[in-house]
Amino acid sequence: MPTTTRLKPETEARLDLLAQETGRSKAFYLRQLIEENLDDLEDIHLAGKSLEDLRAGKSSTVSADEVWGELDD
Repeated sequence: MPTTTRLKPETEARLDLLAQETGRSKAFYLRQLIEENLDDLEDIHLAGKSLEDLRAGKSSTVSADEVWGELDD
């Protein structure tokens, strides 16, 4: 799926140089960055969203004892 992203000029220049020096495309490095870091970004941002929901009363927690009790049944 084609995607357009605007980068800061200094970031674009670094990416250009990397691609030029290695003979690979900028798309190769952007794809690699996304694929290798998406799990971490999901963890960070989705955990933050879950915490916001918890603080706003939109979700609740259960104790470990409750979880283990359910699993034992």
